[in-house]
Amino acid sequence: MIGSGSIVGPDARVVDSVVGANSTIASSVVTESEIGDSCTVGPFANIRTGTRLAAGAKVGAFVETKNADIGEGTKVPHLSYVGDADVGPRANIGCGTITANYDGVNKHHTTIGADVHTGSNSVLVAPVTVGEGATIAAGAIVTSDVPPGALAKGAPARFTEGWKRPKAVTDEDP
Repeated sequence: MIGSGSIVGPDARVVDSVVGANSTIASSVVTESEIGDSCTVGPFANIRTGTRLAAGAKVGAFVETKNADIGEGTKVPHLSYVGDADVGPRANIGCGTITANYDGVNKHHTTIGADVHTGSNSVLVAPVTVGEGATIAAGAIVTSDVPPGALAKGAPARFTEGWKRPKAVTDEDP
């Protein structure tokens, strides 16, 4: 089922899936998944079985998801793999971030809290939970749970609790 106002194509394939209203799917494949209202998919995304995008989520260029619950307003803009994961609302999954969900024998789950930001080329080695508001530095390899609000950095990642994400500077700031 394709919701009112949604655009599918060009070069898109939607199989056994539901697409909400006012969503866009461009040059991508969606299989046995649910795309919420006002979502953006693609180009060249592969939305695999069991994925659910909440309203306003974005899964961008060359992103693959599988059995993933992507929260409202969350962005996975490009070149990432999110499999067997729950991602909270308003998270930003940086370029090249992956959830390493397979240990060679079993699949494991990753939980990413609300308002989490991951840096480019970070790896979340499941099973792992990233707490609400945490930041994962570029290139970090996370092998244990990250406390809420912490900065995880390094390989393997170390935590800096109480760290504050920088705020955007505007022309109005002194």
